[in-house]
Amino acid sequence: QVQLVESGGGLVQDGGSLRLSCAASGRTDSRSFMGWFRQAPGKERRFVAAINWNAGTTYYLDSVMGRFTISRDNAKNTVYLQMNSLKPEDTAVYFCAADFKLYSGTYYPTEDYEYDYWGQGTQVTVSS
Repeated sequence: QVQLVESGGGLVQDGGSLRLSCAASGRTDSRSFMGWFRQAPGKERRFVAAINWNAGTTYYLDSVMGRFTISRDNAKNTVYLQMNSLKPEDTAVYFCAADFKLYSGTYYPTEDYEYDYWGQGTQVTVSS
């Protein structure tokens, strides 16, 4: 079993920054990817960013590229999402997720059904 706990959400003004953290515990040794998703009110949960846990390579939703950075700390078993230049449209509940499947080549999982474990979410609100 794997547990994921997000933190770092809050209220920030347009153009501000936040850093989200997701601490993982349990049987995480064979994890392949960690991802961040978000769900705005009345909308479906959407992919934001993913990191290949072993290689450290990353992949982003186009609309956050250049503003958001996903990173990991292997020693702390934690994944981060640094969010800069935040916009009101970034307002959502942000979830981290862990994927334990193996993929070929440079594939990145971007669909929520591809991930095996989820955190409880943390609210990010950007005011205009």
